[in-house]
Amino acid sequence: MSESSVEAVNAAVTTAAASVAEASNGWRRATGIAGVAIGVLATGAAAGVAIERMTVGRGMRMKARLALDSTGPYGSLRGTPGKAYAEDGTELYYEVDDPDPDPDAEPARRRRLFGRKPPAPVTVVFSHGYCLGQDSWHFQRAALRGVVRAVYWDQRSHGRSGRGAAQVERGEPVTIDQLGQDLKAVIDAAAPEGPIVLVGHSMGGMTVMALADRYPELIRERVVGVALVGTSPGRLGEVNFGLPVAGVNAVRRVLPGVLKALGQRAELVEKGRRATADLFAGIIKRYSFAARDVDPAVARFAERMIESTPIDVVAEYYPAFNEHDKTEALAHFAGLPVLVLAGVKDLITPSEHSEAIAGLLPDAELVLVPDAGHLVILEHPEVVTDRLADLLARTGAVPATTTVGGCDPVSS
Repeated sequence: MSESSVEAVNAAVTTAAASVAEASNGWRRATGIAGVAIGVLATGAAAGVAIERMTVGRGMRMKARLALDSTGPYGSLRGTPGKAYAEDGTELYYEVDDPDPDPDAEPARRRRLFGRKPPAPVTVVFSHGYCLGQDSWHFQRAALRGVVRAVYWDQRSHGRSGRGAAQVERGEPVTIDQLGQDLKAVIDAAAPEGPIVLVGHSMGGMTVMALADRYPELIRERVVGVALVGTSPGRLGEVNFGLPVAGVNAVRRVLPGVLKALGQRAELVEKGRRATADLFAGIIKRYSFAARDVDPAVARFAERMIESTPIDVVAEYYPAFNEHDKTEALAHFAGLPVLVLAGVKDLITPSEHSEAIAGLLPDAELVLVPDAGHLVILEHPEVVTDRLADLLARTGAVPATTTVGGCDPVSS
């Protein structure tokens, strides 16, 4: 980001802070600009390409072949809907994709040895990042559809889930610990038995760590694999977002107050975000992708995902990241197959944070993807899905010779 761009962002934030005090017409425009800028700096969002075919299995796996579809309805895949309820009563929306029946499988009666029923299948549970939603897994979902049992859910106040009851009714702050408890509620509802593979991106990875911290027995008894993508165990307050020292210090000084003010004037801010969205397309791209030649439809999808998160939700989540520290919780994953993957050019959760995770889990597979930004899961889905496929094969979620083919990324 150039010096002039940094100055522009800082000016927008500073102007917003002053305008809040004045509560004038200028306030509306400034807060709209600041709201978009802050949301982008804190989140990033993107989409990528359609998985056409992939072979799972060490030594037999083929690299995913990709086909860009600029007119494709990204985020259109749907599964069997369900609802879970958090401890505070928040309604959590999830969807389940079940595997297609195997025509070559033995009859169920032949599998029920000594009167036992067949074991529950492995369930892969996907947790998304801040200001995103379950649709951010669109292309991994297309590749795995029909092959493995998978659960995709929207975190509280995101996507189709309800607004956090504790936040709305009692004004309580969101915490990463609370998100871990929410994930437990989803697992209890959508995958009450059988082995589990946990997959989390960004804030979703932090949610997985919080689950391990709060429910170590669940990890010990049921989890057979973990994928942590573009995430962090802590120390997020030290991230500079690619800004020079002066710029990031200025943002940190005013950001808490500005976010609080924006959250209190959500209706006006949302109008401002819509009115000034085009001005920040470049910033969205900068903090979502590393590549310059991102398809315009992909960029538009990124903007829609960010805009779908209300500014008061952006505001109420922000403090949780500075307080997040789940370094010690990583020990609960020791001995499990673990994939740690990050984009080398991620400005939101820098790849050094993933390297730190891998340093604490020496048996984990560490994959650093060149020319990838924060949403590596969608900017380079062929790499992510390839490594995820290997993890699933190692955990027994799919046989090592399973072929994933004919996955239509726009079918329902």
